[in-house]
Amino acid sequence: MKFLTFLSAGVQQVGIMTPKGDVFQLSKVWAGSVKLSHVGDFIELGEDAIAKVNKIIEKHGDDPSMILSLDEIKIVAPIPKPAKNIFCIGRNYREHIIEGNRARGRNPDDFPKVIEVFTKPPTSVVGTLDKILRHSHITEQLDYEVELGVIIGKSGIDISLEHAMDHIFGYTIINDVTARDLQSAHGQWFKGKSLDSTCPMGPYIVHKSLVPDPHILDIALSVNGEMRQASNTSDLLFKIESIVSQLSAGMTLQAGDIIATGTPSGVGLGLVPPIFLKSGDVLKAKISGLGELINTVC
Repeated sequence: MKFLTFLSAGVQQVGIMTPKGDVFQLSKVWAGSVKLSHVGDFIELGEDAIAKVNKIIEKHGDDPSMILSLDEIKIVAPIPKPAKNIFCIGRNYREHIIEGNRARGRNPDDFPKVIEVFTKPPTSVVGTLDKILRHSHITEQLDYEVELGVIIGKSGIDISLEHAMDHIFGYTIINDVTARDLQSAHGQWFKGKSLDSTCPMGPYIVHKSLVPDPHILDIALSVNGEMRQASNTSDLLFKIESIVSQLSAGMTLQAGDIIATGTPSGVGLGLVPPIFLKSGDVLKAKISGLGELINTVC
């Protein structure tokens, strides 16, 4: 199933993408003590909730009054206001590590020994078709980074490699927009990664049952129709189970937590000469089976 959060008549709801590309209004028929206003609400109910959804679809899926077309709604980020910062993994695609090292005058083969972690705050999150603010008063080097987003579905601490994938709910697309000059100036990455609107996410979260192997997905990003990033998640240095296990060591991961797993080569900083984003640029991020995340810089 593909779960999304959307606005209809000013009301925020949870929906499911139908095979025809319409939206089934899950919130409208959901019965229980929890009101579903975004996908995170659903995730917190646990995996048993999937069985309940299957029964709902079986009963109401053919009811035309439950279906909305995409032009009747506005899709927002699947978890519009995450409860915590987004966990982000830096330097996790081999070719991107090499291009970054070269751009910074380092040894190209200097690979991380463990995951490198930074975060983006909830205030950075926007959805597909939302604007990315240019922030030209504070940065001249706004850049893009398409990433596979992992959504935690079951809380845990000290999660083993063997059981890490059991803790995942599903996957989404994230664009880790970055102010490179701020990233460099502040000596660590948080400020340059955390400006408002610099974490586009969506368009929906795909349940893991539809993604048998997240390590064989094509991942790409274009700017104004020009392909800049084109790779495959098979190039990940640290696989998803390793990321989850390392992150959870001594630290509880909770249902609804979001992990951005790193970006492949082709970022603006790594081009010769570097090319950074400008107002009017249209970014389209794609990952196999996860849809397309579209944003315009303004």
